[in-house]
Amino acid sequence: MTIQFSTKIFPQADLNSVKALTSSLKSLLAHGSDCLVLAYSKADIDSFGGPKAVKRKAGFLAELDQLLGGSVSHANLLGDLDDKQSSVCILRADKSWAASGVKAKRVLLLGLGDASEHNLTSFSKVVRAGLKALSGGPIENALWFVPSFAQKTELIAEEVRLTIQYAGDQAYRFGVRQPTMKFKAKDKADTFKHLVFAGNNTCAKELKAAVEQGVAMAEGMHLAKDLGNLPPNICTPTYLAKTAQGLSKKVGLKVEVLGRKQIEALGMGSFLSVAQGSETPPQFIVIRHQGGKAGDAPIVLVGKGITFDTGGISLKPGEAMDEMKYDMCGAASVIGTLYAAGLMKLNQNVIGVIPTCENMPSGKATRPGDIVKSMSGQTIEVLNTDAEGRLILCDALTYVERFKPKAVIDIATLTGACVIALGHVHSGLFSEDEDLVRALTKAGKASLDTVWRLPLDAAYHEQLKSNFADVANIGGRPAGSVTAACFLSRFTEKYKWAHLDIAGTAWKSGAAKGSTGRPVPLLVNFLLEQK
Repeated sequence: MTIQFSTKIFPQADLNSVKALTSSLKSLLAHGSDCLVLAYSKADIDSFGGPKAVKRKAGFLAELDQLLGGSVSHANLLGDLDDKQSSVCILRADKSWAASGVKAKRVLLLGLGDASEHNLTSFSKVVRAGLKALSGGPIENALWFVPSFAQKTELIAEEVRLTIQYAGDQAYRFGVRQPTMKFKAKDKADTFKHLVFAGNNTCAKELKAAVEQGVAMAEGMHLAKDLGNLPPNICTPTYLAKTAQGLSKKVGLKVEVLGRKQIEALGMGSFLSVAQGSETPPQFIVIRHQGGKAGDAPIVLVGKGITFDTGGISLKPGEAMDEMKYDMCGAASVIGTLYAAGLMKLNQNVIGVIPTCENMPSGKATRPGDIVKSMSGQTIEVLNTDAEGRLILCDALTYVERFKPKAVIDIATLTGACVIALGHVHSGLFSEDEDLVRALTKAGKASLDTVWRLPLDAAYHEQLKSNFADVANIGGRPAGSVTAACFLSRFTEKYKWAHLDIAGTAWKSGAAKGSTGRPVPLLVNFLLEQK
């Protein structure tokens, strides 16, 4: 990453302790950073004297004001110090600071608003405001005092991971990470390069672990973004396989790649029916992270890896077809999540499975009306070749039975219908296992990479009936995302399973076009909570 993260512990630093307040601020201010970042609440402003008040009263802002030679009072008089949530106030060093032993060049004060309304969503707004203030200017490094933000100590880990998630997202530049993709209009790295998370003895252990986890998650997100953003003539199924193999050297993941002959030998007729229209060979990638005990059942992540989707014979419209390079974002998120698991040395057994190919029209391509046989033995009438994701996933979902998994989650940019239903806010969640639904929903809230549950009622299966095969691959326009999930559920009867439809959340269109890296944060938080 172009931004680095680290921790520094100030053992006795406590801004809530009257006895330790002065020494705590002195130790933080004596650290020679470009900027010290502190958060304050509405109550802190009230104690100080309120907006534009001449006379200060008490509290940490009053003590900070004394150490900074009246800088806080001056900002207050100018109206720069606000009690509103996400307000930003930058204090810059003058000669009086040095006289007090202050080595920080700036102090960035971030308003938390009313402490009683504090939650992860409000915290995220404060973090974004703070990171924006640090970015793009002369500030290269900052000391971020975590306890000043934590209204609830149990949220420290989630808040730190979320801060790193947003900082990494802000620092991401495709052209910096992939410089060969641009010749003249070169991207420039953000000038802000290092964020140090400061804590005290009370939160030291939790803070260090959260930073390690957050960095791993951000690295996984960046990898997922890179893979999604790369052009389809570069990011082919073979490229995905080589990327996965490269991770075995970096973080010790075990990677196996199956080619066309091995896929044929497994009887994956449904997967191969999608691949047969392309000259580019399909790949079936298996990635193993063995962090738990040898006998522990693994969590299996299955990612859809269509590296370019024309729709096949059921050809898509030409407009925005370039965005169909993002049809492998499910695969990218699985690779990114396994990379994160390896980096943080997660104490769980996790397996990633990726069926990957192109969906192209040609004389060899599958036709609407063709019937193919899946690895499970079920026959499928292909009524629309643009409903190809489920055809490659169903064979992968059958393949993973051999692992006797604790749970299986498939991730796919599966249906435009999910975008119509949920827009670009939530990923669609489908599962009949209540524990899995609760765990994924909780992980989504913790990372603000949220999901929304959609139905899997048996009645929807009626739309998938075929007169000529066991099942049709589409069920018509009504409830398209639901019938797609119902199709997949037919291949998951031997284990706990959930399906994430990320068609609306995996990438952005328009001026901000690019991969979002979702749902890597959701999946990493989910894995961290598994016991």
